[in-house]
Amino acid sequence: MLYPRVSLYALMLAAAGIPLYIHLPRFAAVNLGIGLGVIGTVLLVIRLIDLVQDPLIGWAIDRWPNAQLLFAATAAIGLAIGFPMLFGLPPGTNIALLVSVLILLFSAYSLGTILLYGRSATLAIQPEPKELIRLAAWREGGQLTGVILAASAPAFFVGFGASAQGYPAFGLFLGLIAIFTLTLTIPIWRRPPITGDGLSFNGLAQAGALRLLLLALVNSLPVAITSTLFLFFVEDRLQLPGKAGPLLILFFLSAGASVPLWAKLANRIGPKRTLIIAMPLSIAGFVGAALLSAGNLTGFAAICLASGAALGADMVVLPAMFSVALTRAGLNASAAFGIWSFAGKLGLALAAFFTLPLLERSGFTPGQANSAEALRTLTLAYAVLPCILKLGAFGLLLTLPSEVSAK
Repeated sequence: MLYPRVSLYALMLAAAGIPLYIHLPRFAAVNLGIGLGVIGTVLLVIRLIDLVQDPLIGWAIDRWPNAQLLFAATAAIGLAIGFPMLFGLPPGTNIALLVSVLILLFSAYSLGTILLYGRSATLAIQPEPKELIRLAAWREGGQLTGVILAASAPAFFVGFGASAQGYPAFGLFLGLIAIFTLTLTIPIWRRPPITGDGLSFNGLAQAGALRLLLLALVNSLPVAITSTLFLFFVEDRLQLPGKAGPLLILFFLSAGASVPLWAKLANRIGPKRTLIIAMPLSIAGFVGAALLSAGNLTGFAAICLASGAALGADMVVLPAMFSVALTRAGLNASAAFGIWSFAGKLGLALAAFFTLPLLERSGFTPGQANSAEALRTLTLAYAVLPCILKLGAFGLLLTLPSEVSAK
């Protein structure tokens, strides 16, 4: 029952991540009446807090290795309290109150994520490369299940008569998931921790982890941008009202179905070669999205299938490469994954900070009739810019001097 419990904790975190990274911009704009530029600024400010907070969380987890259960419980309880508060906020909510709730949620999410990834060696049956890849497959499978659950829940609640687009009920649902998860996953946090040496810049460099961190940051930007703009692109650019939820589910179902395949391939041919196969799928998806006409549901569904499969590789292989590099070098993983976590969330903050004000200046308004210029700006932001960034990530991958082999 070890890996299924790891998968469940990952499910909880993923179910929390979807509303924070995908639903939040539209919820704040439509339900709370907050401008897109303000939302982007708020998310960047929270990321600046993470700049200090995430490495400190990783340091604390390594400093007190026997407090794993306390850290896991704190993260779950923070999510259980924060989501009902967030999605229960009324229109006209004070920005300071919104920021306070978001800091609580993002802090709890960071704590749980860094703990889960930083304790890979502890949670694996054996701290060796093939088993770390296997752990990653279970973990990311749970993540993708949580994503699908969170993506479909608001529409489900609306179908049963929930008010305010289902968000208040959604918040309570996420809170219950957090409490349920904490109850069932207590045993995994009682495993004896496996720790390593303290981190240093030279240690990370010699392990090859610094190059992987840079790759993770650049590679996170395309996903961050499309996550931030997904609802806008489907509802406003493609003119497919009510289809965003099913398309998002299709995207993550494709990612989930691909996870075991990518894990097996990584163990067979190595992580770097696996990513060399997967990344062009994302690039092709961005090109296709830029060329779509309004109403093309079939075309965008095909893009969701291809890009979802590519995401499955990113989710399994990159964290596993990082974990293997740290384990082989005998380095403390939680502090390193604190930096890794910040790198990913920095990408999300930069995406919101630059793209949302850009859309606002073009005259784009969610849910309203928009000019051709505004929709063209949305297409450039959603598809063209991520394509360029993904090409940059692919170039960085090719320059890695030697891959972290799982064989």
